Amino acid sequence: MKEFEAFHQQVEPLILANVWDAESAKRAKQAGYQAMGTSSAAIASVLGYEDGGKMPFEALLFMVKRIVASCSLPLSVDIESGFSADPKVIVENIQQLAEIGVVGVNIEDSIVTSTRDLTDKYVFQSMLKEIISELTLQGTPIFINVRCDAFLLGLEHARVEAITRAQLYEEAGANGLFFPCVTKEADIEALVKSTRLPINVMTMPELPNFKALTLLGVKRISMGNFAHMSIYKQLDCILNTVKEQGCHSALFT
Repeated sequence: MKEFEAFHQQVEPLILANVWDAESAKRAKQAGYQAMGTSSAAIASVLGYEDGGKMPFEALLFMVKRIVASCSLPLSVDIESGFSADPKVIVENIQQLAEIGVVGVNIEDSIVTSTRDLTDKYVFQSMLKEIISELTLQGTPIFINVRCDAFLLGLEHARVEAITRAQLYEEAGANGLFFPCVTKEADIEALVKSTRLPINVMTMPELPNFKALTLLGVKRISMGNFAHMSIYKQLDCILNTVKEQGCHSALFT
C-alpha cells in the first residue's frame, strides 16, 4: 500500500491501466504500467451482469483473485458503492480484498436504483468515517479513493457540489478523490486547489493531455471502461468482416 500511495505523490501523474481479467492485467504489466485498477463495468460485462451494483461481490472477488494471482502489479479495485448499504459489510468486503493483496479501492458516492443518484453528502461522509475508522482499528492498510459523481451526473453546479464533497471526504479520512467526467481545466484546477488529497480524473474525449493535467496538479489518471469497450468494438469489426468476406483472413491481419 505504501508504494501505491507514493505513486500519487510523483511529479507526473500515475497513469492507471484499467483491467478486467487476468489477461488484460498481464498486458498492463508488459506495457510498463506502474499499477492497475479494475473497471467494475468491464468485469460485470465479462461475467454477464449489468453495471451499477447488479454484480454480486462474490463474482467480483473471484475475478480479482485471478487478476492478483496472474499479475504482480499493485491493484486497486472498484467496489462501486461497496456492495452493501451496511458499513460493517462494506468493511468486510474491503478486508477480503486486502487479504488477497489488493492495495486500494474506489468507493462511489452515488447509488443506482432505477437511476443513478448522489447519496446525501453528510450521510455518505458519516458512513465513510465509520468504514475508515474500522479499517484503521483492524489494521487493514488500503488506499481509499473516493469517487464523487457530481460531474458524471451532469449536475448544474457540479464544481460547487464536488468541492463541498471533496472537503467532507477529506475530513472523513479518504486517501484520494476521483472525479469521473470532469474535463474543463478551470474545474480541474479548482478541485486540485480545494483539497490536500491527490486528485484522480478519468480519460474522456475532451480531457486535456497528460502534460496539461500534470501542470494542473492532477495525480492520477484512469481509463474507466474505455479500454474494454475499445477491444469489443474491434471484435465487432472482425466478426462482421469475417461474415461479409466469407473467409477468416480478418483474424490474421
